[in-house]
Amino acid sequence: MSMKATILILGLVWSFHAALGIRFVIDREECFSHKAEYEGDTLHVSFVVIKSDSQWHFNEDGVDLVIHGPAGEQIHDFREQISAKHDFVVQKKGVYRFCFTNKSPYHETIDFDVQLGHFAYYDQHAKDEHFTPLMEQISKLEEALYNIQFEQHWLEAQTDRQAIVNENMSKRAVHKALFESFALIGASVLQVYLLRRLFERKLGMSRV
Repeated sequence: MSMKATILILGLVWSFHAALGIRFVIDREECFSHKAEYEGDTLHVSFVVIKSDSQWHFNEDGVDLVIHGPAGEQIHDFREQISAKHDFVVQKKGVYRFCFTNKSPYHETIDFDVQLGHFAYYDQHAKDEHFTPLMEQISKLEEALYNIQFEQHWLEAQTDRQAIVNENMSKRAVHKALFESFALIGASVLQVYLLRRLFERKLGMSRV
């Protein structure tokens, strides 16, 4: 393989996706920013509400997310979503803002992921007829690997959420069973006491 081809391949492989992955706790509102250097790039956004701080409450109302462009214009919004994914093409390079709003009275833990797809070709002297098929194959491979990574992160967050839901449901079932057991024991004790009082009263009346 020639030196030019090697440089071209390295240039393609190293034009990797810029990514922002974070798990945070939100009270009322939190905003994050991500810079897009080139127009035509694709921004991939996903989030999952993992859990609520309250042990006896699991929020099913979700959170709001509003995406703003470099000029402050609204790109997309999600309302009361527990989880969501969205892709859009960058029309203007600059800083994009992602603002979450929590309407629940409880703190929520959110898994948030932003990834930016971009390809840069560094060898401007390479002939298209020689390298176009190679570039297309590398592009498809890189995109497939990226999609696997993005979906894996999404599924991991969904799995974490489901594990917490199951744990909370198990705790509630245990507490409910304990409460019902204590209530049954209390009712049995009360029944025995009332029966004893009733027999004692009848016995006293028969003696008289």
